[in-house]
Amino acid sequence: MIAALCVVLALSAGCSALRFGYNQAPDLGYWWLDSYIDFDDAQTLKVRNGLTGWFAWHRSTQLPDYAQLLVRAQAEALADTTPARVCEWWATLSVRLDSAFERAVPVGADLMLSIGPKQVQHMERRYAKANGEFRSEFLQGDPAKRRKASVDRAIERAELLYGTLTDGQREQVARMVGGSPFDADLWFSERKRRQQDALQMLLRLNAEGAGRDKAEAALRAYIERWRRSPRDEYRRYAEGLADFNCSFAASLHNSTTAAQRQTAVQKLKGWEGDARALAAEGGR
Repeated sequence: MIAALCVVLALSAGCSALRFGYNQAPDLGYWWLDSYIDFDDAQTLKVRNGLTGWFAWHRSTQLPDYAQLLVRAQAEALADTTPARVCEWWATLSVRLDSAFERAVPVGADLMLSIGPKQVQHMERRYAKANGEFRSEFLQGDPAKRRKASVDRAIERAELLYGTLTDGQREQVARMVGGSPFDADLWFSERKRRQQDALQMLLRLNAEGAGRDKAEAALRAYIERWRRSPRDEYRRYAEGLADFNCSFAASLHNSTTAAQRQTAVQKLKGWEGDARALAAEGGR
């Protein structure tokens, strides 16, 4: 439940220093995209205007909705939960992600039609660099190092919400991580498939001289393949991992003390306040 909420918030701002991060997000989003595509002057103007418009929509329509979700989460954080309930939360948040993606499609399609072969080559080089960073973080040669890194990440995320975990809870996290179906190699192969899919889509649209309608359809189809892999093996893996993560989150939450749950409520209340304040700023 909580981890899923943070995922959505992180997409737009990040659960830490939310107000500052959100207000900087259009610029940060531009620089991140530019590092992959290397925009020309005309594209720069188009992308900056598109990001400004998307965040204005998000601020006025989505943040108030997030605030309401955070109110619900505060009420539920004080009680035990179940894997099924955690998965219900994730499904609720997935609907919000769908709306965010759909809102970005028209601007994204316009941008795609302006990307030339040299920029696609730039993207390919940037993907290669990002893949090297991925290998360093997730594909360490020593299995023990991989496992320790996974445990450390899980503890860090849990403590973001609940505060310091007890030794017993840390041991519980380590045990659960040890039983996780997470497969970094399989994830990496899917990551590379998505990258090649994106590159081929851009080259195809450019070669065909496609119009906006075709670009929008191509982008929606790409998003669907990104969310639901065409590879049967990865799709089965992703479904199993999602079920495991729901069980993991429920088990950890149910192990927390009353004090830790109060800490969670206060964190959630703070994020709710940030979401409401950011939404109000947009109306000034």
